[in-house]
Amino acid sequence: MCEQCLRVSRRGFFGVTAGAAMGVATLAGVGLDISARAATALSPDQALERLKAGNLKYQKAPDVCAADMLKTRETVARGQSPWAIVLACADSRVAPELVFGGAGLGDLFVCRNAGAMADTATMGSIEYAVEHLGTPLIVVLGHQRCGAVAAACEVAEKGTKLPGSIGPMVNSILPAASAMRGKTGDFTDNVVRESARRTALRIATESPIVAEFVHGGKVKVVYGRYDLDSGAVDFLG
Repeated sequence: MCEQCLRVSRRGFFGVTAGAAMGVATLAGVGLDISARAATALSPDQALERLKAGNLKYQKAPDVCAADMLKTRETVARGQSPWAIVLACADSRVAPELVFGGAGLGDLFVCRNAGAMADTATMGSIEYAVEHLGTPLIVVLGHQRCGAVAAACEVAEKGTKLPGSIGPMVNSILPAASAMRGKTGDFTDNVVRESARRTALRIATESPIVAEFVHGGKVKVVYGRYDLDSGAVDFLG
């Protein structure tokens, strides 16, 4: 194990706030007991700055060292207090834990599906992390050359019929594709940005749980674009 890297991780970019006693949360009153540690003490802005610092580390020094997974696993097995929620694409090249500098077990609450869409399961997962785990930041992460977005663009431009469940899956991206048709710049990349923006807005406004926390200043919802070539995350709003 690289002790120096572990110390940097704990004290610098990804040190989880030392913490408090475990508790038991009841999910939406249905009797489902979920163990959770005390929520992170990070504010939404502090969590965002930590992600930005981690991504900068990933761009400049992307070496991965061995971490003390056993000790970390034993710690987080007793409860979790993630400080950021990341909704990302299922694309194998977009791994939030790596993109944000080597986040460890228990740091990020990650939801992934093709196109980074806020479907019912994803929305419920985000609401759980906000309400029961106290996670202060939600990031919708689109990415360069997204296949799901490219498929939606093809449907919008050519009326292409996609096989199986792929067609219904990209339907949520079609409004963004329709809005970006004829705009200056690369059509697909414009839609990546617009779809992430719309998804972030939907999470922040259509979920009554998230909206309440946003209104109270306890949660921030932002969106960004990950560049496959450079490794940089451009936070757009």
